[in-house]
Amino acid sequence: MPKKVIIIGAGIAGLSAGCYLQMNGYDTEIFEMHSLPGGLCTSWSRSGYTFDGCLHWVVGSTPSDNLFNLWNELIDMKKIEWVEFDYHSVYSDSDGKTITFYNDIEKLKKELLEKAPEDKVTLNGFLKAVKKFSKFSAPSDKAPETSGFWDGIKMFSKILPYISRYKKWINLSINEFAGFLRNDALRKSFSVHPVEDMSAFFIVMMHAWMNKKSAGYPLGGSLKFSQLIEKKYLELGGRINYRQKVTKINVKNKTACGIQTESGDEHKADIVISAADGHYTIYKMLEGNFKDKKTDKIYKSFETFPSYVQVSLGVNHDFSGIPHMLKFPLGKKLKLDEETEYDNMFVRIFNFDRTMAPPGKTSMYTLFATRNSSYWEYLRKNDKVRYQSEKDRIAGEVIEAIDKKIGNVKANVEEIDVSTPATVIRYTNNWKGSYEGWIPSGQTGIMGLKKTIKGLENFYMIGQWIEVGGGVPSALMSGRNVTQIICKKDKRKFSTTHY
Repeated sequence: MPKKVIIIGAGIAGLSAGCYLQMNGYDTEIFEMHSLPGGLCTSWSRSGYTFDGCLHWVVGSTPSDNLFNLWNELIDMKKIEWVEFDYHSVYSDSDGKTITFYNDIEKLKKELLEKAPEDKVTLNGFLKAVKKFSKFSAPSDKAPETSGFWDGIKMFSKILPYISRYKKWINLSINEFAGFLRNDALRKSFSVHPVEDMSAFFIVMMHAWMNKKSAGYPLGGSLKFSQLIEKKYLELGGRINYRQKVTKINVKNKTACGIQTESGDEHKADIVISAADGHYTIYKMLEGNFKDKKTDKIYKSFETFPSYVQVSLGVNHDFSGIPHMLKFPLGKKLKLDEETEYDNMFVRIFNFDRTMAPPGKTSMYTLFATRNSSYWEYLRKNDKVRYQSEKDRIAGEVIEAIDKKIGNVKANVEEIDVSTPATVIRYTNNWKGSYEGWIPSGQTGIMGLKKTIKGLENFYMIGQWIEVGGGVPSALMSGRNVTQIICKKDKRKFSTTHY
């Protein structure tokens, strides 16, 4: 009889683990608190409009990238219609100056040096890093935890040429990099980012992926993408229990042996995998019984990605001639909450994906990061009238700002949807409403945390609280790698199927 594995969470990591475990002869069952798959990789519909909350691109969208073959184990990648953009975004200043962030490195170089010749030295350093990392690909499809000495040597030899530049950029924040720029418009363009204190290495890698055309957008958006993996999991014989929040991981003799749901039902298992929120897993479901000083230090000192307020609009107008990602300064500061305000913003216009709105209409959104999730949680719980009025106020200011910039918005808005950190927490249970777990830094590195907990057998953790930096490729690899670990422990040969 195959071993029974219970997976907590039907996000990308949980679905990935479920697929690979099913491929390798395990009997799996997923418990998910929401009614849909994908976790944060999701979309939602309002009056014919689809609003997206996740994917700007998927790394591995081209067959020349190593990740393409791994995605192809779960999804028929050739059946997805991919959009490869000519540019990532356009910054448009209040005085009419524009900077286009092209995906092609040579076009980007020409644009940046023409617009900001005074920053030639700084820009050349940035562009050289982008060009260098454009040659980088995932070193191995073998889990680091199952790799031997020679695997390690092989991996190290592949990453060695990149280490010096990595160390430079991982320890530099986006805000610090922007501070080196003398050109006012260029400096402001780099500052329009939800997480300014995030490592500038992210910007380097983003442009590297774009440059090698390995970061396409899947038409249909995030939920459709998640549902493709869900479909594969169900076809492999897996089972998903939606609207079933897990409140406790049962432990006997220091061995995970099952779970308990919010309704009080208990389910036995030989192995338990948590693809849920890391803080909730350790301090709630495991009741803090298996934490140590190192764990406490991580959750006290590592910086998380912030939460966010997202304003999504359904507009009865065709914005075909407008950049799909437009960044610009605000005429007056937008106060998000008691601790957060913005003097710039971006708007993402889905004029490239007509599945997101009825013909002749357009879905668009913007978001603003905030670390004041407790404020939004408090309002939703204790003062729903003010909670709604604050959402309405922010939406109104956003509509005014976008309308002033591109026109044809205010008079044509048909649908308004505002999600807050309280929304993120309600649907995903993510600690502080964080949207991607740990921010990569010199402190965290990029190798990730251990998937096992000392003193607890037959239990594993995967997902964005284990894989530093988050993102859907990391979630894919997290589920794949934990399966390799389990297979090795059970002396099974790890195998996969491909489309």
